[in-house]
Amino acid sequence: MTLSRTRFLVWKELIELRRDPRLFGIVVLAPILQLFLLAYAATTDVRNVPVAFVDADRSSASRELIARFDRSPSFTVTSVLASTRDVDVYLERGDAWLAVGIPAGYGAALTAGRPQTLQVVADGSDANSAGVSLGYATNLIATYGQELAARRAAASGGSLAPAGAGSIEPRVRVWFNPRLESRDFMIPGIVALLLLVVTTNLSSMGIVREKELGTLEQLNVTPLRRSELIIGKLLPYGLVGLIDVVLVLSVARFWFAVPLRGSVLLLFAMTIIYLVATLGLGLFVSTISSTQQQAMMTATFFFLIPMVMLSGFVFPIENMPAVIQPITYLIPLRYFLVILRSIFLKGVGLEVLWPQALALSGWAATILLLAIARSSKRSE
Repeated sequence: MTLSRTRFLVWKELIELRRDPRLFGIVVLAPILQLFLLAYAATTDVRNVPVAFVDADRSSASRELIARFDRSPSFTVTSVLASTRDVDVYLERGDAWLAVGIPAGYGAALTAGRPQTLQVVADGSDANSAGVSLGYATNLIATYGQELAARRAAASGGSLAPAGAGSIEPRVRVWFNPRLESRDFMIPGIVALLLLVVTTNLSSMGIVREKELGTLEQLNVTPLRRSELIIGKLLPYGLVGLIDVVLVLSVARFWFAVPLRGSVLLLFAMTIIYLVATLGLGLFVSTISSTQQQAMMTATFFFLIPMVMLSGFVFPIENMPAVIQPITYLIPLRYFLVILRSIFLKGVGLEVLWPQALALSGWAATILLLAIARSSKRSE
């Protein structure tokens, strides 16, 4: 391979990229805009859950419980209903995700120290949100019950033990994401997803554009080798990818305040390997496509969508059927998601991430060799 020939091809590609005014919006503005949209929208946190109460007791104790829900940032009390018959309408229209029934005699039972049962009904059409909401409600009610028991014990001079006395009290500590913010987990994944989509689609147009414009025949009379053609196509888009990396990582770190606990050098090194994999994938698609439209459709439907679905970004790999899970080992996004989230949130190094780094490097080398083997300077 001759560096001077490759350098001139790289310069040619950069000139073509500069002449396309729409490219700035595609490779610079679009990733940042999508990062903002997805980072704010793609969250599993549940806030302001609409909850309706059926208060059959109408006592100070029932009003205190309702006020406790209303003060919580996790809930918003939408209505206090008079009858359980009204619950169905609220759940069906989506005006409430939860409905809590307070039975008659609730306040008197609490004053007497007798156990009391509350009925909680949830809209299960969104199973994830319903499960999280029920967990929040159960925890709030349990905490409130412990406080009431402690008040009774204090009022009786300590003669009554609080509910749960003598039991094991858990002291919970959350590592790596102590705020339990799903955004800290989702944003590194969004960064990996954006780099995959942008760089793969850009590079998939490389050789196909030469075919459509007829310049592939002009390259045919040059002394360029296949490896030089591929590298000459790869490097300009690699430069664009690095610019995107700096932009989206800066937004993730300084705007969304996602903690970066690991090595920045290791992060960029792994990202470069990932870019080689995504650019190589795009160039491989380019070599098997005849038009730019065909290249984009092939990249999207045969590679990008399956990779997103099977990488663990949308669905946990552990929850997939056993027959599907081995296929996920063929997905480079799977390895980069683990690398990115581990460097950001856990601060681990290559001594922990070497299996993912090795798999990602092998994938990048394989797809690049396939692209070189498939490429040809002759139009078909």
